[in-house]
Amino acid sequence: MTGPAQRIPGAAALPRELRGGVVAIGNFDGVHRGHQAVVETLAALAAETGAPRLALTFEPHPRTVFRPQHPVQRLTPAPLKARLFGLLGVEAVVEQPFDLDYAAHPAEAFVAETLHRDLGARHVVVGYDFRFGARRQGDLDFLRARGAELGIGVTSIAPFVDEGANTVSSSRIREDLMNGDAAAAAGLLGYRWTIEGTVSHGAKLGRTLGYPTANMVLPDDGLLAHGIYAVRLRRADGSLHDGVASYGRRPTFDNGAALFETFLFDFSGDLYGEAVSVSLFGFIRGEERFDSAEALIARMDIDAAEARALLAGARPLSPLDAALTF
Repeated sequence: MTGPAQRIPGAAALPRELRGGVVAIGNFDGVHRGHQAVVETLAALAAETGAPRLALTFEPHPRTVFRPQHPVQRLTPAPLKARLFGLLGVEAVVEQPFDLDYAAHPAEAFVAETLHRDLGARHVVVGYDFRFGARRQGDLDFLRARGAELGIGVTSIAPFVDEGANTVSSSRIREDLMNGDAAAAAGLLGYRWTIEGTVSHGAKLGRTLGYPTANMVLPDDGLLAHGIYAVRLRRADGSLHDGVASYGRRPTFDNGAALFETFLFDFSGDLYGEAVSVSLFGFIRGEERFDSAEALIARMDIDAAEARALLAGARPLSPLDAALTF
């Protein structure tokens, strides 16, 4: 499995050996099929000259900076984004710090300073509707004209559409996940949606029910529908383990804070404190309240059987999915 792309904390920190690269610019939340098409173009352009392959992103997400009362629910936090880009062959992700001061810089400064002076960009790849600079004054025509003066080539990418001729977007994927439609989200992502986190101690209710779980807290409660999912967990050593996960507030017991609890089939090791990733393969049912622990256990047995059957028939959706979850 290929390692993550190198994470660079801002354009000014780019190492000399990575200057002169082909740079894809965007937020790339989800690194979905549309973003992957951008990376394919990036790779083809870089192959012509052997230039480094870079992605320029912004941290935190600009929409969160402009509307802090409504932060963007991230599909892929920065570390996972770097891992996905690495699997796609991108060498480094430049995580440009984004705040209101940076947002106020004119479009000229973005091209002359961030792209030319700091990155030494040879070529940039952007979406067809790319806007930048204070009050979004910079557009594709400005980028091409100013880039030509500075020796920066520009390639724009048309919207990527799915098999139904609908544009693939991060917002569509968020909607699918909020509805519990893990399969639809995977179809747009081109891989099974994955979360990363550290296994923490919980109330150990699952152990008393015969279903000991690896517990994780998701950064954004509300992004994923509460319910039961068929999942595959990857440990730090790269080993893969199938299981069934419950995400929710445990209404049968305490109705507490939302927790992602994964029961692994045929596994008896200790995962506490370990950083793991969990990929969603399918939605089994919504979260329910049961009248007794016995009724819950009976339903959990059915859930586990359904998850085993679903996972047994799973096949990779793409080379990226194969690298991530198989």
